[in-house]
Amino acid sequence: MTTADRTPKQDRGRATRQRLLEAAVACLAAHGWAGSTVTVVAEHAGVSRGAAQHHFPTREDLFTAAVEYVAEERSMALRALFPQGTADRRAVVAALVDLYTGPLFRAALQLWVAACDEEQLRPRVTELEARVGRETHRIAVDLLGADESRPGVRETVQGLLDMARGLGLATLLTDDAARRRRVVAQWAELLEQALD
Repeated sequence: MTTADRTPKQDRGRATRQRLLEAAVACLAAHGWAGSTVTVVAEHAGVSRGAAQHHFPTREDLFTAAVEYVAEERSMALRALFPQGTADRRAVVAALVDLYTGPLFRAALQLWVAACDEEQLRPRVTELEARVGRETHRIAVDLLGADESRPGVRETVQGLLDMARGLGLATLLTDDAARRRRVVAQWAELLEQALD
């Protein structure tokens, strides 16, 4: 068999893997950890359970890979919103808050809660969260044009991300878009003072 003969099979494998990852995030966000089994994800993705287990031997493999995949996609999308790099701080704050109010955050939160009780999942989620957190922080610093060599700037950027996460938690219970807009405006103003 030549490489050309294998390419369509490899493409199908990549497409199946991507469908599984996207379905896993959707299931976690909609059904939580307890309701998101490999079987449920496979059905949602339109593939067999065997195909799912071929790509992801364990449930933990599937869900940590899914959250990581979508986090990477969101990071690329965030950078694509501001292709010139440093941008209007209010727009950056709003975009960062948006990261924490969508299905990815809901899915990640389900993983965090499950990791509290599932010993085998905890180190994987802890490592994943640290990596995603570092990348999000780097992106925020770049887009805000923040000079972290100045005292307090690193903590200010991290405070912004912590605030965004808090707004994401609040959004899980109620849609408080009006209050969120006011908080984003206030944080943008604070950042202008703190970072200039």
